Amino acid sequence: MVILNTMKTAISIADDLFAAADRLARRLGVSRSQLYRTALAAYLERHDEDEITARLDEVHGRTEPVTLGPALDRLQRASLPREDW
Repeated sequence: MVILNTMKTAISIADDLFAAADRLARRLGVSRSQLYRTALAAYLERHDEDEITARLDEVHGRTEPVTLGPALDRLQRASLPREDW
């Protein structure tokens, strides 16, 4: 990740979360700031609505049928009557 501009900020976190983050940063050999930047970037990426929509469109927009294979298909069909819906 390339950091072009930086903004200093203060956050409040629980002592145990701070300690765990501090241990992880030491183990990974990065600063706490780098750990927090990386974690926040990953969190934002996972929660980006456009990215989520694109991933769902990719999965649900497939035109080819998804097949399980005959053996797995038989097993799944055999288990359906036993399922509580």
